[in-house]
Amino acid sequence: MSEAILQIRNLEKHFDGVTATDSVNLDIMAGELHAIIGPNGAGKTTLINQLSGVLAQDSGTITFDGRDISRTPGFRRAHLGLARSFQITSIFKNFTVRDNVALALQCHTGHSFRFWRPARTDRRLTDPAQKLLERIGLGDRGHVVAGNLAHGEQRQLEIAMALAGEPKMLLLDEPMAGMGGEDSERMVDFLRTLKDNHTLLLIEHDMDAVFALADRITVLVYGRVIATGSPAEIRGNQEVRQAYLGEDEVA
Repeated sequence: MSEAILQIRNLEKHFDGVTATDSVNLDIMAGELHAIIGPNGAGKTTLINQLSGVLAQDSGTITFDGRDISRTPGFRRAHLGLARSFQITSIFKNFTVRDNVALALQCHTGHSFRFWRPARTDRRLTDPAQKLLERIGLGDRGHVVAGNLAHGEQRQLEIAMALAGEPKMLLLDEPMAGMGGEDSERMVDFLRTLKDNHTLLLIEHDMDAVFALADRITVLVYGRVIATGSPAEIRGNQEVRQAYLGEDEVA
């Protein structure tokens, strides 16, 4: 079995007396796609915000790739190889698709923000940006203004920008939010291609996608982990059935 690339120990976060994460303990193994599921208000986004450094935990530790990052700022976590996407698409909608990726590369590679050498004219950025777009299936969309992309393509672009830093692990917060059936199917296929080279932690409400993609699944309810296991184990877990999935959804 591979080793844990991310270890979470006794992680807690409270808001005005409400416990958002309740002594969360979890190991994410290198190379797996691990899904976090749970009802609204379960603490899923709070958890991912703590892992990415957007939100400081009240107590507990986070270890990434052998390094304690519990108090490490978010931008440093990104440079260490822990990248994330957001629940709401975060791209530069007035820039072209290629410009978006080139700017992300500029941030990660340390190319100084020299306004006399903008990212869109620097081939050290535009060439690898184009290669990355081809890799994720947007190779013919580089010239398109990002705001004109379909919703599913915008989510792909956001993930491409996260990939610009060549992360060891991706935190994906509801990448299929707002998608219809066809877009969701394309995103599942896209995420499946990422599994070959990246460890993925996925928060997602689309249970069909979760069970199609995940190697392991963790269920959060009221900020507490109630189960972790393979998709088959989660489907068969009676506590999960009662607390979240419901008999119909796991039949």
